[in-house]
Parts: sequence; C-alpha cells; structure tokens
Amino acid sequence: MFSFQYSVLVELSASGYSILTKVRLDIVTIFPEIAASPLAASIIGKAQQRGLVDLRVHNLRDWARDKHRTTDDMPYGGSQGMVMKCEPFFAAVEELRQEANPQSAICNPKSHVILLSPGGRPFTQQIAEEYARLDHLILLCGHYEGVDQRVIDHLVDDEISIGDYVLTNGALAAAVVADAVIRLLPGVLGDEKSAPDDSFSSGRLEFPQYTRPVEFRGWRVPDVLLSGHHAEIARWRREQSVAKTRRVRPDLLKPSDDAP
Repeated sequence: MFSFQYSVLVELSASGYSILTKVRLDIVTIFPEIAASPLAASIIGKAQQRGLVDLRVHNLRDWARDKHRTTDDMPYGGSQGMVMKCEPFFAAVEELRQEANPQSAICNPKSHVILLSPGGRPFTQQIAEEYARLDHLILLCGHYEGVDQRVIDHLVDDEISIGDYVLTNGALAAAVVADAVIRLLPGVLGDEKSAPDDSFSSGRLEFPQYTRPVEFRGWRVPDVLLSGHHAEIARWRREQSVAKTRRVRPDLLKPSDDAP
C-alpha cells in the first residue's frame, strides 16, 4: 500500500556526504492560514527552513471552476448544512500529483492521499511512522457536513480521524498529522533518539522525566536517576512506563509488558 522510494537531498559536510530523505507534504483546505500558522513555528518551521521537508499549504478554492470559487453545495436527499464538492478535490489532487512527479502518470502511486475526517480510522504513532516513510503526502481537509462520498470512494487512499470529537474544520487536524509526521523525518529532531523514546513509539506511555533542581518544595528526584547506573535507570524507566500505561491506558499493554 505504501511507497518506500525516497527523493534525496545531498548535503556536503567536512566529513563527506550525508544523504537525507525529503518528503513533500501538501495540505489542501479552504482555510490555509489555519494549517500554515502552527507549522511555521518551532521545530517544524526550522525543518522547512533547513530543507528537510517540502511543506505546501493550498487553498482548495484555487481549483474551483466557477467565478465564485464555490467548494460546497447542498446535499442531495435533503439535510442540514453543506457538503464539500468533489470536482475541486479531484482537480487539486491530480495537479499536485503531476507537479510532484512530472515524469510519471497522473495516478502516481508515490502520492498518498489522506482525507482528514471524523469518520476515518484513528490516527496513531504507528500511522505517523508509516507516513514518514512515504515520498509524497496530500492531506485533504473536510469541512461543514463532510465531503462528497465520491472523494472517499475514488480519490483518497486513507481516511484519518485525530480523535472522537468534531472540529470546526479539517485544517486543524491536518496540522496535527503534519506535525506528527515531520518530526519523525531524519534530521528534524536535534537528538535522533528522541522520537523512539516518545510515548506510543514503544506501544506504551513515556516514563516520568525530571531535571534540576534535585529537590523542589520537598519533592525529590528519584535516587535511581542520580545513581549513574544505566542498567538500573533503564529498568526503572521501563517499570514506570508500564505502570503509567496500566493506570491510564491499559488497552495499550501487551502480555510481554509484564515480563521482567
């Protein structure tokens, strides 16, 4: 289902060449400023500046065919609210696919099309890791009462929900997915060991973290973390991770988590 071919950037360094993968990520929404703003700051913003990801946010109305740039209409069969039209989505995806892969056919398998929708499968860290291995992601943002079913049936490869709740627009969900994916790309995080230590990367919640001062208002950092004994620290962290997961998210635990 997924393409594992990469486009590459070559960076010249004093020690030679280092090869970095570069993912292109397109977000298509009628509210581009909502998606673009949070992704322009912090680690994700720096990743774009350094050329580690090619992130582009587009206005779906640019692919509308009428003079009013209409992207929604009343639903057939009668109902409250409006439904996103299929024509602009198809036109946008076909153009972006061709733009990203000019040497390939219009239905290029390298482009993975994702619809952000409350009706999709739950987004997880494992899905983020899968997406981070792809060449080209196109995130389509649903709005109003949803999108024409033909977009789901004949255009998208995946329908994703970021939680069991409803947002005012899909651009917020797209920003969440984009952030989760981009931070996994090589070179984005300062410490390459950071991502594997995150909650959910191991299937469990992350262990507690402490920093200076050693004691604050009578609350002391656990002695094991001050011991310098790396094997004991690793064991303590695993035990704490399992204990927190059992308390907060027992559904994540596997039988192997109870092994010593």
